Amino acid sequence: MRVITGIAKGTRLRTLEGNDVRPTTDRVKEGIFSALQFGIEGRIFLDLFAGSGAIGIEALSRGAAKARGAKKAVFVDSSKKSLQVVNENIEKCKFQDKSKVVNGSAVSFLKMNKEKFDIAFLDPPYRQGLLEEVLPLVFENMKETGVVLCEHPVDEKIIEKYSNFSLDREYRYGKIKVSSFCYKENIE
Repeated sequence: MRVITGIAKGTRLRTLEGNDVRPTTDRVKEGIFSALQFGIEGRIFLDLFAGSGAIGIEALSRGAAKARGAKKAVFVDSSKKSLQVVNENIEKCKFQDKSKVVNGSAVSFLKMNKEKFDIAFLDPPYRQGLLEEVLPLVFENMKETGVVLCEHPVDEKIIEKYSNFSLDREYRYGKIKVSSFCYKENIE
C-alpha cells in the first residue's frame, strides 16, 4: 500500500496483517479522491475507523492541512495496534504536525468532539451495524459544506437521509460501494 499522489507520493505505508484488516485498495482510494476532486486543500479531514490511516494520510498528501490556517487530519480507531501503525505511517510521511490521533470508539469520540469537519471518511468493520450507528453522530460533527464518504459492502443498505444531509452519489468497485453524503442544499 502506498500514497498515490501529493507531497508524500510513493511512500509505502504499513498495514496490519490478518483477516480482520481490510485496507482500502488503491483503486477505491483513487475513486474517493476523484469524487472529492479539488475540495481537499485546507480542509479538516476525519478518518474514522482509521485502520492504517491510509485515507487520512492521502488527504494530507493532497493538501488537507495546507493553506487557510494549518488544518489537520484526525485519525480515530479503537485498536491500539492500528493506531501504532497509523502513528508509524504519519511519521514516515512527516505529517506529525498536521495529525491528531485518537484512541477510542467512534461513538465516544463523536459524542465528545467539539470540532466541525469538512470531510469525513468512514470504513467500519463490515456487517456489524456500526455505519448505521455512527452516521447520525458524524453529521452532527460536520460543517454545512461538509462531505461524508462511507465505504461498505455493495449489498449493505444505507439510509439515504440523515438530518440535513442526503445521499448524493454512490460509486461501485466490485463488491465495495462508496456512498457520498452532502448537506441537502449543496446537492446538484
